[in-house]
Amino acid sequence: MDYNAQGIKYMQQGKYEEAVKCFHEAIEKQPNDAVGYINFGNVLAAVGEEDKAIRFFHKALELDEKAATAYYGLGSIYYNRQQFERAKEQFERAIQAGLTDGDVFFMLGMSLMYLEQPRLAMPYLQRAVELNERDVEATFQLGLCLAQLQFVDEAMIHFERTIQLNDEHADAYYNLGVAYAYKDDPQTAHTMFEKALAIQPDHLLAGHGKKLMERALQ
Repeated sequence: MDYNAQGIKYMQQGKYEEAVKCFHEAIEKQPNDAVGYINFGNVLAAVGEEDKAIRFFHKALELDEKAATAYYGLGSIYYNRQQFERAKEQFERAIQAGLTDGDVFFMLGMSLMYLEQPRLAMPYLQRAVELNERDVEATFQLGLCLAQLQFVDEAMIHFERTIQLNDEHADAYYNLGVAYAYKDDPQTAHTMFEKALAIQPDHLLAGHGKKLMERALQ
């Protein structure tokens, strides 16, 4: 029996206790295989046992310093703890160790955004979108990153794409409104703020933007 595969199935079903038993068996049978420790770390992180999870990820890296998903697991914990510098370092190591899926590029890009380094974040967010063109959040965050860098037209393309993927994305409408206001088109900006408010009536920024555009239109 492949205890790691069975444990992952249990995790996907939310059966964490059963997953823990499987990963424990996997480690008992192959104590020098990093995979069991990584999986155990993932299930511990999923149930909020972050300190224990960190120990398991470090154990995996003692056994295999190229265990990319262990670096990713550590990065995710530090990101959740808002320790973005440490998260960034771990995501970089995951990529250096060969992890190439969209999630790791997205998480590295987001860590850099929180570190107020949008210019460094941009290529990672772009890569995340390239790898998964239907990723709503990556598309939106790339738009925000481009807007921060004053690439307004490019940002608008990504906000519009976000809405194509999810037409209930109030923040994408709001940011389009800001972009149209920046481009001195108060009528379209007003429309976008209204759309944001139709989706999320308590969107305070959209409400404020709408009032500003109404004054501008008068």
